[in-house]
Amino acid sequence: MFKRISIILLGSMLLLSACGPQGTPTLAPVDVNNTAVAAAFTMVAQTQAAIPTNTPIPPTETPSPTPLPTFTLPASPTLEQLLAPPTPTQAVASDPNSCLKPLNVAEAGPLKRIRIENETDGSVNFSLNLWTPNDFGQCGALSYTLQKGGQISTTVPVGSYYGYAWITHKNGTSGTASGSFVINQGYDDLISVKIKNEVVVAQ
Repeated sequence: MFKRISIILLGSMLLLSACGPQGTPTLAPVDVNNTAVAAAFTMVAQTQAAIPTNTPIPPTETPSPTPLPTFTLPASPTLEQLLAPPTPTQAVASDPNSCLKPLNVAEAGPLKRIRIENETDGSVNFSLNLWTPNDFGQCGALSYTLQKGGQISTTVPVGSYYGYAWITHKNGTSGTASGSFVINQGYDDLISVKIKNEVVVAQ
């Protein structure tokens, strides 16, 4: 009887132990180490992947220093430059009220007949300057070239004139002649402007 009870109890205990919760399996130290190393390598790989790559910044062009403009004062004009008829460029750049420009004959009022005569011993470049505005507000210069003994007949507006001649003498030397005069309606029909070796006169 006792033996039967012992067998029953032993069987019950085995049954109960079989139905009870199982214990947590224990990892071997080698497995724990391998798992930790694998996890560490995974974390390192993820960290490296998350780091942004260093993209080189394209070089920017450094502007080269630009030299500052220099300001050079123009040389003072000579007497000949003041009296000479200006070039078209000078006429455009000049003061609109300046008389250093070609004379606008078409808008300068009544015209007077003149004859320019070269009485020098050489060739002449002659500038006839209406040096102050006339009654029609016009002034400026007219230019002529005459060979030795040459004459030019033309018409000019009335007003106050200054004549200036550059003379190339027959011996190769150069000189100038000048003179001032007024051409107005009270003069004879034809006025002679004579260029001599040292002076310009109107008769």
